Amino acid sequence: MRTIGPNSRRSESGPGPAAVDHWTVGEVDKAAFQDARLGRRFGELLKQMADGLGDSIPYACQDWANTKAAYRFFANERVDEGDILSGHFAATAARYAESKGPILLIQDTTEFSYQRVGPGKIGFTKSINCGKDKRGRPREHTLCGMLMHSSLAVTTEGLPLGLSAVKFWTRKKFRGTAALKRKINPTRVPIEKKESVRWLDNLKASIERLGSADRCVHVGDRESDIYELYCLTQDLGAHFVVRACVDRLAGDGKHTIADEMEETCVKGLHHVELRDEMGETTKIALEIRFKRIRVLPPIGKQKRYPSLDLSIIHALERGAPKGRKPIEWRLITDLPVRNRAEAIEKINWYAMRWKIEVFHKILKSGCKAEESKLRTADRLANLMAIFCILSWRILWLTMVARTAPDAPPQIAFTETEIELLDRLVADTGNRRCRPHTIACYLTKLARLGGYLARASDPPPGNIVVWRGLARLTDIEVGAESERRKYVGN
Repeated sequence: MRTIGPNSRRSESGPGPAAVDHWTVGEVDKAAFQDARLGRRFGELLKQMADGLGDSIPYACQDWANTKAAYRFFANERVDEGDILSGHFAATAARYAESKGPILLIQDTTEFSYQRVGPGKIGFTKSINCGKDKRGRPREHTLCGMLMHSSLAVTTEGLPLGLSAVKFWTRKKFRGTAALKRKINPTRVPIEKKESVRWLDNLKASIERLGSADRCVHVGDRESDIYELYCLTQDLGAHFVVRACVDRLAGDGKHTIADEMEETCVKGLHHVELRDEMGETTKIALEIRFKRIRVLPPIGKQKRYPSLDLSIIHALERGAPKGRKPIEWRLITDLPVRNRAEAIEKINWYAMRWKIEVFHKILKSGCKAEESKLRTADRLANLMAIFCILSWRILWLTMVARTAPDAPPQIAFTETEIELLDRLVADTGNRRCRPHTIACYLTKLARLGGYLARASDPPPGNIVVWRGLARLTDIEVGAESERRKYVGN
């Protein structure tokens, strides 16, 4: 796949039609590496991995020379994930600058699990209870793996602009942590000494790269309900929408947020469609409450942090059916919420948080990140950084056809790919998409990946897109090989 625009450029190699560079060219910063040869190798490797999405390193590289060079690149001490992602971060900033309106900085953490003979070279993610042995003693098992905390910049329409910050790490200590929590109140521990500081670090790094902090809106789940994060966003001039986890002190300190919200009347209804496990869609109604409340910091940190005036939004499903818990969102934001429309806007912004879950799914299922056989954490982090770029591309390709369906297909496909898709897939049966648009050609691509394109089907998803990409790449290689047989004849 190749693009014309902020992600790629035309090469000026002589007369005739200008050649279009591979889309990966726009995501590479060769100058970020300590050695120019490493920059060139990374550019080649990223292209190979993109064309062999989901395949092993030997399969993507095709021969021993390229495979050996790839393994040496991942093992090189002068290469780290920051060098690999530098070009992508710059490309994200460029796309951010070209966009308009608020941009959602969605943060989340995911785990990668591996099975190794020597797990200590990678590290561990957590300790799990494996039941009890014959004597009734609890058995615990530490999972080998690594963690990744990422920030994905997304427009309010749902188009992912790219990653703005990524952090990889592993854990070494588990014994005694539960006993330590019983002795020390975690809320009194400075945020700088907690693993949770990653939320603050990623936000600062994102705004430093993107600029225009007033356009940035941090979006996070209940794990990011951190008072220090709220204060940081105000210091940076940014904003936040977070799903609340803690019932914080409010007002004069003698009651909580929940106490005030219980006295708040319903301000309106919001109707949404919900898809169940069987794929059936039902329409539900959410009761909307909102109020501006003075929120106090945790008791142990009231001398360090000020109180904040924040908007609280409660969305509760009306008449939930039996056998399912009602949908209930308790959101907290620094942005003003003066009416029902503004409350629904913030609810929709939080709903965009699912985009980063889809991003993680592409990482693990599309790129097959957990099937790698690399043996150390540093090498895996370098590989995961490459997979992050590829996963963003799949997500972008899926969403650009939804947010701008009538855009020209050249923003994502080359003329060769467009020609191949026209020859392989008929113009009929493409969900009534307008011909010669990005939505039409993405549907054709998805049909190569098994998408049925029935009138009642939802738009193509990530799975059929990455399957279609794999098939199109193989077909394009075959077509190029056939074309070369007749060159000069």
